Amino acid sequence: MPTVHIDKVGEMAIIECAGRFVRSEAALKLRDAVTSQADAHVVILDLTEMHALGGGGLGMLVLLQRWAQDHDIRFKLFNPSTPVRDKLNHVDFEIATLEQMMTLLSRIDRQYSRALLESQFPTHQLSQYS
Repeated sequence: MPTVHIDKVGEMAIIECAGRFVRSEAALKLRDAVTSQADAHVVILDLTEMHALGGGGLGMLVLLQRWAQDHDIRFKLFNPSTPVRDKLNHVDFEIATLEQMMTLLSRIDRQYSRALLESQFPTHQLSQYS
């Protein structure tokens, strides 16, 4: 049975997909996970553990890509396995590289570090930490 796990990192949602996404129940589970992230600025589907993608799953990814565009959310796929990547080649998806993922995560980390400093120190003292 396919599984979906959501990690929120600031304004970014990372949705880890594991298993075979070849039946409609799996596509609906994926839809619900992504559309529940309407407050995110970036949604990344981690496809590392997705072993198969059927036509319904591929169609759902296209639908979710459009949904993200309509909600001004960046939608990226990350690390698809070879069989999944073969299916994705027929559609124009943005596949994030490891370097892009590290950049996104470091940017979010900097934002949180700055917010933490601002909450603990008065603004006039903050310049010595920047």
